[in-house]
Amino acid sequence: MSLAVDIRRRVGDFTLDVAFEVPAGVTAILGRSGAGKSTVVAAVAGLARPDDGRIALDGAALFDAETRVNLPPRKRRVGVVFQDSRLFPHFSVRTNLLFGARRRGSSGGLSLDEVAEVLGIGHLLKRRPNSLSGGERQRVAIGRALLSRPSALLFDEPLAALDSERKAEVLPYIARLTRGAELPVLYVTHALEEARALADRLVVLEGGRVAASGPVEQAIAQAGLAAAGDRFADGVTLEAVIAELDEAYELTGVALGSHRVWTPGLLGRPGEAVRLRLLARDVSLALIPPERASIRNALPGLVRQVRRGPGPYAQVAVDVGGAVIKSEITRRAADDLGLAPGRMVHALVKSVAVARA
Repeated sequence: MSLAVDIRRRVGDFTLDVAFEVPAGVTAILGRSGAGKSTVVAAVAGLARPDDGRIALDGAALFDAETRVNLPPRKRRVGVVFQDSRLFPHFSVRTNLLFGARRRGSSGGLSLDEVAEVLGIGHLLKRRPNSLSGGERQRVAIGRALLSRPSALLFDEPLAALDSERKAEVLPYIARLTRGAELPVLYVTHALEEARALADRLVVLEGGRVAASGPVEQAIAQAGLAAAGDRFADGVTLEAVIAELDEAYELTGVALGSHRVWTPGLLGRPGEAVRLRLLARDVSLALIPPERASIRNALPGLVRQVRRGPGPYAQVAVDVGGAVIKSEITRRAADDLGLAPGRMVHALVKSVAVARA
């Protein structure tokens, strides 16, 4: 059993153009926010139509632009686990789990009791989703996907919305379920440590293209991530509120603590909540704000922590109006600026570096 993806899709100024194979086992897709990871998942699941190309599961077309095949999601036999669990709030855990099984029929696959035991959710079956922790809801979502008896399984950053404690809770269950999988599993993440923990193979996306693919460590080295280690994913996910829109320049101003941050695109309407991903390597620091510079976001803040590694880098945590962001700079720069807890700085962030999580 294998999944073959060879598609093109254009959305605004962004073009996704990828081709890769997902054999039985776990293939992780790694990339920054905006690299095209979730677009790939949506295309495979049948939630987004590519402009061109082909998606095939064990040789059978799920999508083929040339022959005009485009199976609806319900006919693709693909289980999907999203960032948000997407459980039915008015159903019990048991009913949520059985929803997928009823759609797929009763032949073959794991039973509800088996799935509940493997995921450690047997004691939750009578409860409603709103009474569960984030980690528990994700385990139920995984169980529902498994009970749909999929021929392929997709994980779209299932841990991205969880705090570190909940991530540590859920990750072992995903590892247990996917280890030695006999069906293709596509696991999307921006965290290198997750890919290393779970995957047999890795596809690295950059700007809508495949930058590297192959066995995990080989792809890491090919993409130049080996020296960087987990720097590739280091950063923060921020909860913010849309404050205003600049429609003339297609920018969104979000309220981050007591400050305004501008990001590309019109992300919604004023007052709506939005989650942003900001990588540490995209944040520079200055003692005074620059004048007449292209950087639109210069956020005054207080250094909370400076962590100098054994290598050339230093990680700095800065409180900007109640929200803590991370910056990664060289140790030399940190020393030249005299950075230490309590020092006032300006965090400089390009608008193009602020992406929706």
